[in-house]
Amino acid sequence: MPPVVSPIVKIRNGFFAGAILVAPLVVTVWAFSRIIDLVGGTFRPVFFFYLPDTVRNNPNLELIWDILATFLVIVTVTCLGLISRAFFAKVFLGTAERFIQGIPGVGAVYNTVKQVVDTFGKQNRSLYNKVVLIEFPRKGAWTIAFLTNKIQGEAQQKSGEELWTVYVPTTPNPTGGYMIMVPAKEVIELDMNVGDGMKMLLSAGAFVPSWNKETSPQLSK
Repeated sequence: MPPVVSPIVKIRNGFFAGAILVAPLVVTVWAFSRIIDLVGGTFRPVFFFYLPDTVRNNPNLELIWDILATFLVIVTVTCLGLISRAFFAKVFLGTAERFIQGIPGVGAVYNTVKQVVDTFGKQNRSLYNKVVLIEFPRKGAWTIAFLTNKIQGEAQQKSGEELWTVYVPTTPNPTGGYMIMVPAKEVIELDMNVGDGMKMLLSAGAFVPSWNKETSPQLSK
């Protein structure tokens, strides 16, 4: 038979179980009330100085003003933190960049990598519409290029044929290259995306992107 528990023990156990449940809530409410009373009560005259004393110090409205003042303090501190982080981060990065650029040999490598990143960053990658294949620098020699424009301007009109503008970057440093206007019929559009084309150029051809010829639109025609 299970032992008989007296009513007093049941009440005691129930009290402790309830205390365990309520204690965290009570502590949280007490902590927040103290923070609101300390912060809000201190900065209430700072944020609401323009209000009449009868309104600002009204006992029925003190809690509201303290909550609003605490919220404004939190927002102000957060904004100051974000501004200071951005400022100090900019100063620190600028100082570190100048220090790296001043190291012989390392500065040249850093500048080259930075130019590559700037040239093929997210903002500039939209300049390259498609990866194409053209004969360059002579007939029978093929190279990867990027199609930049199909608009027919003055140069294209005066040439008497449809010319596409392509950019032929150098390898392995693609920040330099050649802007060439090529007859549209001599430009072969490739299926690879711009990212794979960049990887292929940066690796000097060591990286070859995968290709499914069965799904190629040019071969399916």
